[in-house]
Amino acid sequence: MSDFAVIWDWLAFAIRWTHVVTAIAWIGSSFYFVALDLGLQKAPGLPKGAHGEEWQVHGGGFYHIQKYLVAPERMPEHLTWFKWESYMTWISGAALLMVTYWVGSELFLIDPAKMELAPWQAILISAASLSIGWLIYDFLCKSKLGETPTLLMLLLFAMLIAMGWGYNQIFTGRATMLHLGAFTATIMTANVFFIIMPNQRIVVADLKAGRPADPKYGKIAKLRSTHNNYLTLPVVFLMLSNHYPLAFASELNWVIAGLIFLMGVTIRHFFNTMHARKGKLWWCWAITAILFIMVMWISTAPMFRQTLEESEARVLTPTQQAMIDAPGWDEAQNAVMGRCSMCHSREPTYEGIHTAPKGVLLETPDDITRAAREIFIQAGVTNAMPPANVSFMEPAERQAIMDWYRGLPKALAAN
Repeated sequence: MSDFAVIWDWLAFAIRWTHVVTAIAWIGSSFYFVALDLGLQKAPGLPKGAHGEEWQVHGGGFYHIQKYLVAPERMPEHLTWFKWESYMTWISGAALLMVTYWVGSELFLIDPAKMELAPWQAILISAASLSIGWLIYDFLCKSKLGETPTLLMLLLFAMLIAMGWGYNQIFTGRATMLHLGAFTATIMTANVFFIIMPNQRIVVADLKAGRPADPKYGKIAKLRSTHNNYLTLPVVFLMLSNHYPLAFASELNWVIAGLIFLMGVTIRHFFNTMHARKGKLWWCWAITAILFIMVMWISTAPMFRQTLEESEARVLTPTQQAMIDAPGWDEAQNAVMGRCSMCHSREPTYEGIHTAPKGVLLETPDDITRAAREIFIQAGVTNAMPPANVSFMEPAERQAIMDWYRGLPKALAAN
């Protein structure tokens, strides 16, 4: 079990690495093409069907780019498709969700102060919820609302707020923000997989068959691409939020998420307008700053979590009870309580710490058993915690944590 915990942690690291790299590729190409599209200029001598051109310089060379609103007269011999950046970002993100939040559901996903759920129930809700957004959003886009982009975006914003609120009634604050990000990212990748790429394939097939391409397919793809452009920055924030308790641990984290979505709009509107050579709308940054100040203020709202009394009174699961009955529990608990709980508590006493790092609480048997694997990795196998060993955890205490955790398979089997 202990060796598996180490392997699993490295697996999570590898998946996270992949996720970050592919996300950089996707976001980079997406922002580049939006800027390119907005910066296209009319010029004499453009080929038939060309909408505009752009000259760029990079890496010691010049690039001459032309865009066709529908398609060129004939199919080029070489055509580069931009799709795997999106697909692999979603696939690696889904894998990371499973490895971290599903496998670690009792620590990272389930909040017993909100709803008592078995791990399988929480996982089922997690998985099912991610598809709901796409189905509703796609229906709205294909309805007459697709012809009124502003109203459609407002409805999408309302749906995201509603989902954020709903997640917060069920999951931990950390999982709430992460799932809202995954919910949004699913819509974005589904746009690429189900709409943008199929539409482009239809146009390519028409060219190969010698048929005139229908411009409606490009128009539909353009709408979905624009939505993705405005949703990108909020998704990045939501994915990073699990490192900052002030972002996820507030009762009003769903309101914070809503304000972040608005900030995504104001920031992208500034750059989109600038790239379209329509000036620099500095007022966008003023609104962004006001929204961020509101986020900071709202983050001080009461934290949504079990009180110390509620955690102490909570009936432990059979697995948790077996962990407490395992040899070495008392020594491991004493090490954690003596060296970790001054920071990882509901009211931290360590100077400069105002909220438990990453929202992890280590004050009661319920807290400690739920975080057992993380404790083993962070304070047993490695010296990552306490940071710089500020609480002077002794080697014998780290060994006690490792001995207790390594003895759990036998204790759980006996249970």
